[in-house]
Amino acid sequence: MSTIELTQDTFQAAVEGDKPLIIDFWAPWCGPCQQFGPTYEAVSAKHEDMTFAKVNTEEEQDLAAAMRIRSIPTIMVFREKVLLFQHSGALSESQLEELITQVKAVNMEEVHAEIAQKSKEA
Repeated sequence: MSTIELTQDTFQAAVEGDKPLIIDFWAPWCGPCQQFGPTYEAVSAKHEDMTFAKVNTEEEQDLAAAMRIRSIPTIMVFREKVLLFQHSGALSESQLEELITQVKAVNMEEVHAEIAQKSKEA
């Protein structure tokens, strides 16, 4: 699967999608982003069961600000509308593959129960 481009208008629908969502926040002028891009594309082609997306922070400055992006590239992973992971800096292919393995292994029932418990305590 190739990556999709997200905008402020399409972001929420992507987060609410059925598949785990990995987002690469990047910019055209960013050297590390340019180096990470081919790795991200190659890994996305191997995982049809996940959605891979990119957000151009130059074009989507309001979205980047809303997501509190401070440096790029930044990777975010959502599953069942929950942000499970955020990392600033490029990942190697093996690191990205390991992240995907970990995301798939997360027990989302436990995550949702923990979120519900914390909201009761607040």
